[in-house]
Amino acid sequence: MMYAVYLSMVVYGGMLLFILLYSIVQFTLLRAYIKRKQPVEREYHDVMYPMVTIQLPVYNERYVVERLLDAAASFDYPVDRFEVQVLDDSTDDTVQLVKARIDALKHTGVHISHVRRGNRDGFKAGALAYGLASAKGEFIAIFDADFIPDPDFLKRTLPHFSDPRTGVVQCRWGHVNREYSMLTRLQAFGLDAHFTVEQGGRNAKGYFINFNGTAGVWRKSCIEDAGGWRADTLTEDLDLSYRAQLKGWKFNYLEDVVCPAELPGTMDALRSQQFRWTKGAAETARLLLPQVIRKKGLSRAHRLHAFFHLMNSFVFVCILGTALMSIPMLTFKHTLIGDHWVFRFAGVFLLSFVVLLAFYYAAWHRSGKAKNRSFLPQFIMFLSLSMGMSLHNALAVIEAWLGRKTPFVRTPKLNIGKGDSGGNILYRSARVSWLTWVELLFAVYFAWGCHLAWVYGDFGLFPYHVLLCAGFGSVSMYGISHALIARRKWMHADEQVQITARS
Repeated sequence: MMYAVYLSMVVYGGMLLFILLYSIVQFTLLRAYIKRKQPVEREYHDVMYPMVTIQLPVYNERYVVERLLDAAASFDYPVDRFEVQVLDDSTDDTVQLVKARIDALKHTGVHISHVRRGNRDGFKAGALAYGLASAKGEFIAIFDADFIPDPDFLKRTLPHFSDPRTGVVQCRWGHVNREYSMLTRLQAFGLDAHFTVEQGGRNAKGYFINFNGTAGVWRKSCIEDAGGWRADTLTEDLDLSYRAQLKGWKFNYLEDVVCPAELPGTMDALRSQQFRWTKGAAETARLLLPQVIRKKGLSRAHRLHAFFHLMNSFVFVCILGTALMSIPMLTFKHTLIGDHWVFRFAGVFLLSFVVLLAFYYAAWHRSGKAKNRSFLPQFIMFLSLSMGMSLHNALAVIEAWLGRKTPFVRTPKLNIGKGDSGGNILYRSARVSWLTWVELLFAVYFAWGCHLAWVYGDFGLFPYHVLLCAGFGSVSMYGISHALIARRKWMHADEQVQITARS
C-alpha cells in the first residue's frame, strides 16, 4: 500500500516538475520578446515582382469559400505575376460555389484554377503537395478557408526573402469574430500570446519556430529541399517547419503583418481543432525530436527550446495527471503520511502561475488592451478553460504516443460574427460525445475536492480545484448546449423544408 502511495507521489512530483520547467522556458521567451529589436518594415520596390503561387486548400467550406477567393484575387500585385490554386477536395456544394466564383473572377484577368484530385489522400498535406507539382511560383503563399488576407499582403512579406536562405515568412493571425462569444474571446486571448510572445521571442533569439499552416509564404525551393509536404502527422506545417530548419533554412516572423481569420464558434469545432493541433504536435515530436537532439551545431539553448516547443502538448497530460492525483494526494497528506516534502514542492505551481500571468499580460498589453481592466478575469477564465480541455487534449497526445493514426478532421468554418445567431448549421454537430459526459463527471469530482478542503481544514488546493471544477463544467456545458442548439436548428430547417415541399 505505502509503496503505491510513494510511487504515485513520485509521478505527481515529476509532472509538477515538467510544468515548472516548461514555465521557466516560457519565461525566457518572455524576456527575449521584451528585449527584442523592433523589426523594420521593408519597402517594396516595383522591380521586385517574383512569380507567386497562392494555394487555397479547401474542403467543404460553403460559408466562407467565396470570401476567400475574392480576397486572393484582390492582391495589389501584377496579375501576370501570381496565380491562384484552389485545392478543392470538397464533397458538397462547395465545388459548385468555387466553380461559379472562379468563372466570375477569370474575367478580371486573374490566373485562377480549380484543382480537383478526386480523393483526399494525405488530406491537407496531400492537397498542398499535389498543387505544388504544377505551381509556377518561386514563392508559395498559403491561406486556409477562413482567412481574409489584405491586398498588400504579398508586398509586405516578399521583401523579407532578401536573404536567399530565408525559407518562410509567417504572419500573425487576427480574429474577425473575437467578440462573438466568451468562447471566441478566450481563444483569441490564448492565440494572441502565441502570436506575440512565443513566436516573437523564438524569432528574436533565432530558435526554431513554426509555420502556422496558413497566413505565410514559403520559398518553393525550401519546401522541396526539406522533403516536401508529408501526411505523417496531423500537423504537416510543424513537421515541414522543423525539417526545413534542420536543413539550415531561416524563418522570419512578422508580428505587425496581421491576417484576419475566423475562430471556432462552437465547442465541437474547437475540439476538432485542438485535437488536431495537440495530437499532431505529439506525432511530430515522436518523429523529429531524436533528429533535433542529434543535430550537430545546435546550441544547448536551441535544443532546449526545440525540446519544449515540440513537447508542449505534454503539458496537457501533466495538467490532467496532477489534477486527478491532487485529491488523492490531499487525502494521503491528512490520513497516511503527513506533510511530506512533495506536498511542499507542489507550491512551485504558484511560480508557474506567476510566470503565466506575466506571459499573457505581455501579450494583452501588446494587443492594445492594456487600459481594459478585464485582463485578470479573462486570464483566470482562460486558465480554467484550458484545464477543462486537458482531458480531450491529453487523450490526443496519448493516441499519438501509441502510434494510433486518425484522419485529418477539419475545423468547421461558419462565417459567424458579433451578433450572429450562428444559423449556418450544415457543419455543426448535434451529437453530445461520450467525452462531454466524462468531463461533467470530472467537474463533480473536483467539486468534491473543494468539499474536502473544508473537511480537512486545508485550503491550499482549494483555488486549484475551483478552477478545475469550473473548467470541466464549462467545457461540458458548452458541448451540451451547442449540440442542443444545433439539434433545434436542424429540426427547424427540416420543418421549413417540409413546409416548402407541401406548398
